[in-house]
Amino acid sequence: MNLSIPIVMLVVVAVFSAIRFGLVVTAWSALGLVVFLAPFFVLSLRAWSRVGRDGVTICWGFGRRGRTYPWSEVQWIDVRELRGNGTSSYAVRLFLTGGRRRSLPGLQTSTMYPIEEFEVHFQRVLDWWEASTHESQRIRPGKQARDRFTPRVAGALLAVVIVVVVYFVFAARQ
Repeated sequence: MNLSIPIVMLVVVAVFSAIRFGLVVTAWSALGLVVFLAPFFVLSLRAWSRVGRDGVTICWGFGRRGRTYPWSEVQWIDVRELRGNGTSSYAVRLFLTGGRRRSLPGLQTSTMYPIEEFEVHFQRVLDWWEASTHESQRIRPGKQARDRFTPRVAGALLAVVIVVVVYFVFAARQ
């Protein structure tokens, strides 16, 4: 995990905070931040996924065993791409027969945190899935509303709502 950019950002903020508010306030703020973020960091280190004969086992850091999804429940596997702020990230996700989706922790890559063998690991998951299921079970799901509701669309809708609300607030005052 590449932590150099967040560490540099934290040091810069700490220096400016120490200059502006003093060393004691900065130290307490840093301690509070570490206490707040430590559980999330530990959970991200404990998250894992395994692929085998029984199916895909996913653990998001809670407990040790994780949850196993048998191959018979896996309808489709693909890579989801998220783009924003000039960066891209990719995550392997499962489509289950009940309509649910699951991303695989550990099988995610991005321009900021690249994984060199992402395609190799993704292909390994596909090989297990194809070897463990019949071709008739592999059905690509259709796009749902949440597939079309990207962060860019959400931002555009939020901007329209803000403009309309501000217009009516100011129109009501006159």
